[in-house]
Amino acid sequence: MTCQIRTPFEVPPAEGDAVPLAEGVLWLRLPLPMQLDHVNVFALDDGDGWTLVDTGFDSRRGRAIWQRLMEGPLGGRPIRRVIVTHYHPDHIGMAGWFQSTGAELTTTRTSWLYARMLVLDVQTVPAPETLDFWRSAGMPPDMLAERAAERPFNFSDMVAPLPLGFTRIVEGDELTAGGRRWRVRIGHGHAPEHATLWSLDDDLVLGGDQLLPGISANIGVYASEPDADPLADWLASCRAFQAHAEDRHLILPGHKLPFTGLPLRLRQMVENHVGALDRLRAHLAEPRTAVGCYVPLFGRELTGSAYGMALVEAVAHLNHLWHRGEASRTRGARGEWIWRRA
Repeated sequence: MTCQIRTPFEVPPAEGDAVPLAEGVLWLRLPLPMQLDHVNVFALDDGDGWTLVDTGFDSRRGRAIWQRLMEGPLGGRPIRRVIVTHYHPDHIGMAGWFQSTGAELTTTRTSWLYARMLVLDVQTVPAPETLDFWRSAGMPPDMLAERAAERPFNFSDMVAPLPLGFTRIVEGDELTAGGRRWRVRIGHGHAPEHATLWSLDDDLVLGGDQLLPGISANIGVYASEPDADPLADWLASCRAFQAHAEDRHLILPGHKLPFTGLPLRLRQMVENHVGALDRLRAHLAEPRTAVGCYVPLFGRELTGSAYGMALVEAVAHLNHLWHRGEASRTRGARGEWIWRRA
């Protein structure tokens, strides 16, 4: 029988409410102020309290929603542990707040280090290295000048302060939550050391942003590591997960709806980028900047808030071809990288 992607739970939880997915597992949602307007959070029933998987942004609205959730669907029992799949603000944002009330933070070392560092790194204007990175990607001079004068997004805007101390998880670890044993499997590319949890007692998999239905996780390069090749990490992780994926698995993702059909979804996730790379190679028959590659990669020019996400992903695809020896680059007159097919 051909594997298909199915979504057995079609109606997401309303704000402040929960949907039971299996014994001891509740599905919650927190709002996000962006086009992808939600993040999924899962509460695992430990009897005398709860383990949360991810948290949403830290904000007054987010804290108020959590108070309603704790008094309502979570029955007033304490949050004893927070497992964070990866360091991005919509996933780790409230972790420090829960720690301040006595919860244990469990995550990968890289996630904790990145989050701790970024919470403390508050900038009133973009760093010179960030401006150089945007210039290298081909951002137009007028846009670059405008952004140079603006206060950038700071991690601390949406992430509560993280106290010292966490519990580290690594590939192959086993932990218990929600009446189940879970195997930790680590992915890379969207975020370094992204944790996924695979139940050893039933079909549940907590996928974070590593295992998403229908949408592609952003694969980006940033000024902190401008020559990185996260796309190679992403493709390697997708292929590694194929050895464990079965059609029976119910994936509980960081966004969108829970789904089955993971073997097919992993193939789609690889093929999505393979196709994008093929289109990019053809596009590089003529010299291009990274921001000149939006159409072959995304099917259209992008503006507004999507512009920056597209920029970092375009650089990621170009870096991948460069590391493979399939593209070359030279500096242009304004300091931008000019890319060509090798």
